[in-house]
Amino acid sequence: MAGGEGTRLRPLTSNVPKPMMPLANRPMMEHILDLLKRHGFDEVVVTVAFMANHIRNYFGDGSEFGVKMVYATEETPLGTAGSVRNAMDELTEAFLVISGDVLTDIDLTKIVEFHKEKKATATIGLIRVENPLEFGIVITKEDGSIDRFLEKPGWGQVFSDTINAGIFVLEPEIFDYIPPDRPVDFSGEVFPALLADGRPLYGAVGEGYWEDVGNLESYVNAHTDILDGTVGVGINGFDRGEGLYIGENVTIHRDATVSGPGVIGDNCRIEAGVNLGPYTVLGANVRVRSEVSTDRVVVADNTYLGEGVSLRGAVVGRACDLRRGVVVDEGVVIGDECFVGEGAHITAGVKVYPFKTIEAGATINNSIVWESRGARSLFGRDGVTGLANVDVTPELVTRMAMAYGSTLKQGDVVITSRDSSRSARMLKRAVHAGLNASGVSVQDLEVVPLPVTRFITRRPAIAGAIALRLHGHDPNSIVIGFMDASGADMSEIAHRRIERVFNREDYRRVFPAEIGDIDYAPRALEHYATAIESMVDLPAIRASGLKLVADYGYGAVSFIMPNLLAKLGAEVLAVNPFASTSGIADFDRDRHAADVSDLVVSSRSSLGVVFTPGGEQITVIDNEGRVIDDTRLFLALIALHASSLDGRRVAIPISMTTHATTMVEERSGSVVLTPTAPAAIMENAANPLMSFAGDTMGRFIVPEFMPAFDATATFVRLLDMLARDPNPLSETVDTLPTVHIEEREVVTPWDQKGSVMRELVEQSNDRELDLVDGVRIHHDGGWALVLPDPEDPTTRVVAEGPDQAAAARLADEYVRRIEQLIRP
Repeated sequence: MAGGEGTRLRPLTSNVPKPMMPLANRPMMEHILDLLKRHGFDEVVVTVAFMANHIRNYFGDGSEFGVKMVYATEETPLGTAGSVRNAMDELTEAFLVISGDVLTDIDLTKIVEFHKEKKATATIGLIRVENPLEFGIVITKEDGSIDRFLEKPGWGQVFSDTINAGIFVLEPEIFDYIPPDRPVDFSGEVFPALLADGRPLYGAVGEGYWEDVGNLESYVNAHTDILDGTVGVGINGFDRGEGLYIGENVTIHRDATVSGPGVIGDNCRIEAGVNLGPYTVLGANVRVRSEVSTDRVVVADNTYLGEGVSLRGAVVGRACDLRRGVVVDEGVVIGDECFVGEGAHITAGVKVYPFKTIEAGATINNSIVWESRGARSLFGRDGVTGLANVDVTPELVTRMAMAYGSTLKQGDVVITSRDSSRSARMLKRAVHAGLNASGVSVQDLEVVPLPVTRFITRRPAIAGAIALRLHGHDPNSIVIGFMDASGADMSEIAHRRIERVFNREDYRRVFPAEIGDIDYAPRALEHYATAIESMVDLPAIRASGLKLVADYGYGAVSFIMPNLLAKLGAEVLAVNPFASTSGIADFDRDRHAADVSDLVVSSRSSLGVVFTPGGEQITVIDNEGRVIDDTRLFLALIALHASSLDGRRVAIPISMTTHATTMVEERSGSVVLTPTAPAAIMENAANPLMSFAGDTMGRFIVPEFMPAFDATATFVRLLDMLARDPNPLSETVDTLPTVHIEEREVVTPWDQKGSVMRELVEQSNDRELDLVDGVRIHHDGGWALVLPDPEDPTTRVVAEGPDQAAAARLADEYVRRIEQLIRP
């Protein structure tokens, strides 16, 4: 019987049926076939169900294993007896039934002889165990006949220690007691029916070893019993003594220590300084790098163990990749094809399901079942990001909100908001629960653009804010942004404070009378719109008679812009003027911009605009229908400022074209170069002398209104500047310099990012360098920026040149330099 799923052995059985789980590098079922052959069985019928092809493909017709094999497939679950009945056409004489997913060397011959001696219809193979609670007890009379059955008893019902071992010798008339076309079990239905009819039903106590291998602990213990010789099964390989078996084509460095008992599979490579302790089992094609240390571990085929990996009492699945310095503690199980980054630590008892990635430096304290990755830290560049309800679950969000609330004062108030998506709505409720449980009250804005959240957070007595929205590039992912009392992105120091509480689970839990409240922020949209109106010349905008095409991007901007534009006296053709989750999920900025471009031309409008659903990014289309890219829009906004900036400042990210710096200086302004991170740009925008700021992604800041990205404020400021300019936007765009920028990305291991950057700086010390963020290296007519990614093992290269070809050559040159500096 080989239809078992082995659910209690997951994640090891997530991709393979239990009978195919390796024990000492051979499938369980292969050990059973060896046992059958030793006792004279050479015809085998295999009942299969779960992942049946794994079994068929491995064993074939059985000829390679010295038996004749045929298969009977269960299309639907039929129970133990039903699955045997499914194969009755092959079973025309007395036959033995045995599980294909146990470990045993029980004497089958004695059970068969006992069956013949008693002329039984059915004989049950019995085994004595220390703890019978998880098994069905069989109580026999002195002559071996069955008296009664007791399925999974309590200790008060335990009258025997003999259990049903799942081994039966049966006569063909047994099929008279197995109804067709429905699930039937031997223990629950067939054998009690035989007993009731007075048919000869016996139990034969078997001699030998028997283990169900029903859970992960017993799987590890089964290997120990095999290596200790407690169970008599075959082990492939050459016995070097002390119970150490070495497979074919194995390379072991002379400075490596390999202690028995253990098994080293075919084609393994063990490097210098390795210490393989007792009861280490390595599958085929395992590569073990220097200074690896193992003790009581099972490592499946084709796995890579990097330098200094430490494994204790763990099981590692097939084709895994454990990088330098990984520590895996007692009881850990890692499923097939997992990647564990350098320096990661997987703590005791954690289960990592197949195909997961654990980032470098991560500490994993909880099992990773459905998540896409194990995060090195809770916070990324945009806040907390991950697949909604997979990585970012209600449970995680509640604990995260409790951790945040625990860093605030009891009784503080936090603003919350979301977009229109169901994911954000669900998870915001988890945020409320966590904050309230820690004694923090909530003022909820419901569905509003992110800039409105930032604006309202600046009110007195507000401690911070949490905003939830779909990820701009992945509608299945959620972004949870945290803001401080100024409405700016929370600092890394504050992130780390929350993470410490989260990781320690050191939450503040208040008494029922102190639980926080949930309220709604009064007149939030009205106050926000009024503040924007106050910063522009309303009569001038009204007098300009602007005609606009506005795409609200299915976002909450549609709650604000119609009334605001009406007050500005603009004639507006509105597109997508409502909030829609499906619209947000399908939002494509370039496609929406192209659609608005067509409308601007056909309607002869003065201007077109596309707002992204979050309300921070903006795309502008001029009166000729030209979509202005993000970099040129940055330049256009500088050009539209008054001819003189009168000494005021403009914050420019280090990755922006140097034409922006030139244009600011030509207008008597000063440039503040900033890192590319949004938090750094917003921090600089808070300076009282700052006139304008933005990034390279279409996000801009109007500092006099609020030092944060805001598409609505940017667009209204643009209308204000156009109202005072006699020329249409297209003429301003025509005056802008042409920008030639190329970008590249180079895969860079985490452990080499620092050395790569150091050596690049050393190679370029004869050139002008900007070390604001990464390193920007100046060349004649251009520059190259080399910027390590803070979240991924990559390095970003941005290059500007006098033409596109020159920019591409410069970018490719630095890609080549980085690749040369990366050690293999």
